Amino acid sequence: MEELTKRGEVGRAATKADMDRKTARRYLKAGKLPSELVVSRNWRTREDPFAEHWGEVEGRLKDAPELEAKTLFEMLQEKYPGQYEEGQLRTLQRRVQRWRAEKGPEQEIVLAQKHRPGEAAQTDFTHAEELGVRIAGLMFVHMLCVFVLPFSNWQWATVCLSESMAAIRRGVQRALFQLGRVPSFHQTDNSTSATHRIPKGKGASVDGHTRIFNQDYLALMRHFGMTPRTTEVGAKEQNGDVEAGNGALKRRLDQALALRGSRDFESVEAWQAFIDESERKTNARRGNRVAEDLAAMRELNVKKLPEFVEKRLKVSEWSTVRVRHCSYSVPSRLIRKQVRVHVYEDKIEVYLGTVWQMSCERLRGRNLHRIDYRHVIWSLVRKPGGFARYVYREEMFPSVVFRRAYDAIQTSHHGIKGDIEYLRILHLAASTCEADVEIALDLVLGEERTMTSERVKAIVTMAPPKEVPDLLPMEIDLTTYDALLEEVGT
Repeated sequence: MEELTKRGEVGRAATKADMDRKTARRYLKAGKLPSELVVSRNWRTREDPFAEHWGEVEGRLKDAPELEAKTLFEMLQEKYPGQYEEGQLRTLQRRVQRWRAEKGPEQEIVLAQKHRPGEAAQTDFTHAEELGVRIAGLMFVHMLCVFVLPFSNWQWATVCLSESMAAIRRGVQRALFQLGRVPSFHQTDNSTSATHRIPKGKGASVDGHTRIFNQDYLALMRHFGMTPRTTEVGAKEQNGDVEAGNGALKRRLDQALALRGSRDFESVEAWQAFIDESERKTNARRGNRVAEDLAAMRELNVKKLPEFVEKRLKVSEWSTVRVRHCSYSVPSRLIRKQVRVHVYEDKIEVYLGTVWQMSCERLRGRNLHRIDYRHVIWSLVRKPGGFARYVYREEMFPSVVFRRAYDAIQTSHHGIKGDIEYLRILHLAASTCEADVEIALDLVLGEERTMTSERVKAIVTMAPPKEVPDLLPMEIDLTTYDALLEEVGT
């Protein structure tokens, strides 16, 4: 049409448009564009193979709209052997799809929401193993607790190990103190017992719609002055902003790690610092909407909560405490004493009064145990007969070398005599240095000599004593402080 307007020649205009002259004349005669001349086809090019039994299929769909075309096809094959072939499945799928669009039941619509500045924050957990991060050379299996402001998409992510109350407390607290402001509402989904009291039974709910918040989570919300709210059971799309942001966050981190050239970090703290820096850069690009969010929120004016839960427990006669369904050994001098246990997300700390006694990594799971041989070896040496059936016997082998040493001892000293020899070696490791004893055990095993505690002790004591460097006494110069005080006085 454009060429015809310029030149006034149909042949030349058709050639320019790469079109046959007859076709061009037809369009000119009709006075319509090619797209306007398309006529919808209302006839079949071949016979419908399902015409005979479509009424039966349609009846099934009306009674149970969730039935899939493949299920209906298999039903027809079974009911009418030899009449339907596998290649006809796609035809039935297209016809069922068209029936759903024309006559199927109404579907639930996801209603797009208009967010208001500073109204609410959303929090969710996402797994981060796919990033391939290593801590000190070992693959780090962890999650991220992600906090998002839906209006501006301001985001903050905190490394965590599980969907626990300790993790959500730390994640929400870090985000709020980074913002320095507090929204009116805090929204989570229903999937985790960190925030909700999950009723027994699959899919159970307290009031038919939502589950009840647990007391620890409500206390967290009261401290920061936020009103908790939740999505409907099974309606994860209501937490859509943070859900959608999880994938984008991990893609950004993956790209940042690729640019860094290494996925190894010396500590969890170093990995967290890397995430924080990435989030700061991203949030800085959010523009004026972040400023609107901040202006609509009230100022944060509360102190930080401790990142642990304190438990007061009595040490059992086994020299253990049971924390969150798992057992941990403590020094035997604490037996029958009341201790305070600080339960963090990744560790536990034991205090007698206000005095720290020990720390260890927190176990993840139920009915697990962590027993340090140093806590019980003194009793085992005095009562070696109890070693054979000791409940935590396997924990008395700190490494594979110690286990091999025990097996070697048992070849020459059977039963309790062999147990006594091994317990003396373990006592030596507890009272000196485990690494030195392990080297000595490896030497004796390599020489294929009889394994005895005396031989191991002789090798350990032969090691040259570690040199303690001479340190010069510190010289204290108070004149600097005098000068500072003079400046303050002036």
